[in-house]
Amino acid sequence: TQEEFFANLFELCGETYSGEATFPEDTSNDLVGADLMATVQTCTEEQIQIALSADGDQSRTWVISRTENGLRLRHEHVNPDGTPHDTTGYGGYATDEGSATRQYFAADDSTANMIPEAETNVWMLDIGNDQLTYYLERNNEPRFRAEMTKN
Repeated sequence: TQEEFFANLFELCGETYSGEATFPEDTSNDLVGADLMATVQTCTEEQIQIALSADGDQSRTWVISRTENGLRLRHEHVNPDGTPHDTTGYGGYATDEGSATRQYFAADDSTANMIPEAETNVWMLDIGNDQLTYYLERNNEPRFRAEMTKN
């Protein structure tokens, strides 16, 4: 199913989705209340990059790569001057519970070393029905959810 998911995501190259965070309601999270746009913008046989814009801030990119250990999700963050943010490159590998339109990525060791509190993170990407949903759990509790619709 990881290969099917990658192929389905690849088919969306060039598509843009817009929406908002639907969880949490806590406005201390800088993505809550922001207009979100995700563009599936760079697609190769080995990697797909999804640029995430929050109220015009284009400093975030989700990178889904094919690796010998399966699909890997990385969160790339840059500073306003384009240099890498102090916290960038975190993420994890797809688990066995995904489908052709939904994959779950459990935090890897490098993420746990970089962000110890994120050791239990599981990110989910769902690309079904003209929707793109990004979801994060920590300690088996919802932490963040964004729902975006294809433009």
